[in-house]
Amino acid sequence: MKKVMVYAYTTFNLGDDLFIKILCERYPKTRFILYAPKGYKLCFKEINNISFFPSDSIMVRGINYIFKALKVKWFLRKQIAKQCDSAVYIGGSLFMQGENWKEALEKTKSMRIKNKPFFLLGANFGPFYNEDFYIKYREIFKDYTDICFRERYSYELYQELGNVRMADDIIFQLKGKDIQQQENNIVISVIKPSQKSSSNLDGKYYKKIRDIAIYFMEHGYKINLMSFCEREGDKEAVEEIGKLIPDKYFNKMTKHFYKYNIEETLEVISSSSFVIATRFHSMILGWVYNKPVFPIVYSKKMTNVMNDVGFHGSYIDIKNIDNVDPRQVYSSMKTNLIDVSKQVKGAEKHFEKLDEYLLK
Repeated sequence: MKKVMVYAYTTFNLGDDLFIKILCERYPKTRFILYAPKGYKLCFKEINNISFFPSDSIMVRGINYIFKALKVKWFLRKQIAKQCDSAVYIGGSLFMQGENWKEALEKTKSMRIKNKPFFLLGANFGPFYNEDFYIKYREIFKDYTDICFRERYSYELYQELGNVRMADDIIFQLKGKDIQQQENNIVISVIKPSQKSSSNLDGKYYKKIRDIAIYFMEHGYKINLMSFCEREGDKEAVEEIGKLIPDKYFNKMTKHFYKYNIEETLEVISSSSFVIATRFHSMILGWVYNKPVFPIVYSKKMTNVMNDVGFHGSYIDIKNIDNVDPRQVYSSMKTNLIDVSKQVKGAEKHFEKLDEYLLK
C-alpha cells in the first residue's frame, strides 16, 4: 500500500475538507497521511484510509517551537513526509499574494519530497500583484510531477511548463445525495467581507443579506444562514446578520455552522430549493445538487469559473451589494438553474495522472 502525504488548507473550511474527503474515497487502497489539528480525526472519522499527526498537540508544538528557534521551520512535517512515497497538494485558493507571501513561498518549497512524485490538484493561481510572485512560483511548479488547475485563467499562466493541465473544480465530483427537497427552504452562505479584503463592506453586506432574508421569509420561505469556516469569520457573520433580523421572523430562520459535520452540512444544502452563495463552494455545491444559485461574487475566482461553465444567470459583485434588489434575487430562482453534467465528468480529469500512479 502506497503512503501519500497530503498537504491541504486545514482550518475546518468545508470546501477544502471536501477535497480531502474526495481524494481519500477515490483511492481506498492508498494510505493518506495528514498533518493537521487533532479535530480532523473527528471530521474524517468515517474514512478508514487516512492517518493523522496532530499539529496542535503539546508535544508537536513543543518540537516545532524548538526547531523554529533554531531557524529550521516545518521540521516535523518534513520528517513525516519523508516516510511517504509521494505527496499531493490539494486545495483551491492556495496561491494568493498576501503581505507574508515570501514566507508562504518558503512553506510551499518545503513540501517537496526529494526524488518523489508531487501532485498539485484543484487550485487556482492568484490574485497576485507583481511579476516576482509569479516567477518565484514558476520555478517551484516546473519540478512538480503534475499540476491541474481548476480554471482557464490559471492554466494559461503556466501552460508552457508542459506539466500543467486544467479540469473543472474537484467538488463537481461529489456524489449527489438522494434527499427529498424541501421546497420552501433557502440556504444563504455568508462570509465576513473584511476577511476577504473588502474592508469597508461588513455592515453593508450584513444589512443587505438581512433584507434578502426578510423578503424571502415574507414570501413563505425558511432561511438557513450557513457558515462554511468559523476561522475566516463566517460564524461571526451569521451571528451579526441574525441580530439584525426582527424577532417576529425567528421561527423562519435557522443557523448552520460547519466544523466537523460534513455530511450534515451537505444534507442541508442538498435538501434546499435555492442557494444564495457568497462562498465559492456553496455556488459549486448548489450546482452539483441541481439548485438554482444566486452568486454574490467576492473574488475573480468565482467569475472565472462562472465563465468556464457558461453560467449566464443573474449575480452581484459584493462591492456593489448596495445595488441588489431582493426582488432580483427572488426572481433568479426561476432563471439561475444550470446543467453541470459536463463539469461533473470534466472534473474527473483532475486525477488522471494520480490514477496512473496510484492505480497501476
